[in-house]
Amino acid sequence: MGKPTGFIEFTRELPGKKPVAERLNHYREFVDRYSENKLNNQAARCMNCGVPFCHHGCPLGNIIPEFNDAIFRQSWEEAYDILRSTNNFPEFTGRICPAPCESSCVLGINQPPVAIEEIEKHIIEIAFDKGLVNARKPNIRSGKKIAVIGSGPAGLAAAAQLNYAGHLVTVFERDDAPGGLLRYGIPDFKLEKWVIDRRIKLMEEEGVIFRCHANVGVNISLNDILREFHSIVLAGGSTVPRDLAIPGRELNGIHYAMQFLKQQNKRVAGLDPLANAGLESNIVYKELSAKGKNVIVIGGGDTGSDCVGTSNRHGAKSVTQFELLPKPPGDRTTFMPWPTYPIILKTSSSHEEGVERHWAIATKEFMGDEKGNLKALKLVDLEWKFTEDGRPAQFVERPGSEREIPAEMVLLAMGFVKPQPEGLINELGVELDERGNVKAGEKEFHTNISRVFACGDMRRGQSLVVWAISEGRECARKVDLYLMGESLLESKDANLIAL
Repeated sequence: MGKPTGFIEFTRELPGKKPVAERLNHYREFVDRYSENKLNNQAARCMNCGVPFCHHGCPLGNIIPEFNDAIFRQSWEEAYDILRSTNNFPEFTGRICPAPCESSCVLGINQPPVAIEEIEKHIIEIAFDKGLVNARKPNIRSGKKIAVIGSGPAGLAAAAQLNYAGHLVTVFERDDAPGGLLRYGIPDFKLEKWVIDRRIKLMEEEGVIFRCHANVGVNISLNDILREFHSIVLAGGSTVPRDLAIPGRELNGIHYAMQFLKQQNKRVAGLDPLANAGLESNIVYKELSAKGKNVIVIGGGDTGSDCVGTSNRHGAKSVTQFELLPKPPGDRTTFMPWPTYPIILKTSSSHEEGVERHWAIATKEFMGDEKGNLKALKLVDLEWKFTEDGRPAQFVERPGSEREIPAEMVLLAMGFVKPQPEGLINELGVELDERGNVKAGEKEFHTNISRVFACGDMRRGQSLVVWAISEGRECARKVDLYLMGESLLESKDANLIAL
């Protein structure tokens, strides 16, 4: 490695952030960049591991020690070439990935792990700054036409890879712009949308065609797609939100998290927040604001955190976040040994901006006023029992803990259960698994229908952005093999074997 003693000399240091009072007044990203010297020091912390477990922790199989070494030597083009060989969109993962690679970092056994995610973001942004990122147009076209349905990270990765293989790729997106949840799920203060637009422009220069307002099975004929294209990739994501069916659910003021977040992203983009509303099934839309309200966010994951940050920027009177599960430990336990991904307490930048967090709480009832508006929640504390390996197994309600708290807005951020069946899936007649996801083999990504493949959250269920990109890449390789009998596209498994 560039500096064998770097992990001894330097500790983990993350870039600075703009002050909370400042960033609450806008929706722009607020994380600073490393200075050149600090970036060099952080890359120097990467050790010459006998077995670099970070490769296995990353669903993409990113070649992390090698790009850290290149960064230390300030060999920017080499670092970029190494990173792009496994990751189509490091500008996305470098901002919003939970970095499972860092959980597997060997240095993390007894020191803070290498700041891999931040280094990854710096590599791609420096590459853009230096003009190293250019359109890669294939020299030869195969003549095969492929439809990718869905333009989230899985669909974009599949489209990019299939285009590199020389196929003619058209991406169908039902909303007004490509990106999926990257555009209309992730708040701008975590991922500004010029980052997406920059990548889409590159893909268009490379030959990928994007068709928006194109809801296949609704306003785009599925039969036309089947006739025109040699293969179809389903990458529509998991879009049906988990509900909370308790008394009072019908009251005004209770909304799914994505209704709330999507509207704000449209406002930031200068669009009508209700434009193209109702694309998701069984959701009634109206304009939402947290200003002056007591907001309750139910769900402790990233989406819940995004609701917290957005509510604070709206000027909510108070923001409270509930989680059904017990509070996680602050550090690894004996049941979460390295290099497994630990379930530990995480404090996001949105949490730093102001929120009351509560764990092991169940909502029993939504309570309303005489006009049908939400005014309070009835809650109860939970007592959890754990399995022998430390996982929460079952709970009982704590006697005497039932109480009410005021609330005028509730945001349900409890995840997604399956892709939307209405339209494309029902019309196509593709087989579903027991969870309602499109059934496609983990190794082949092929559905029960000839020429039709599936990847990302639509296939595996709700997951991480890095898994979506990995699935899109692997699916593209299988489509290429199906169409051509062979493929030169990169494979994660081949990368790991080579290492």
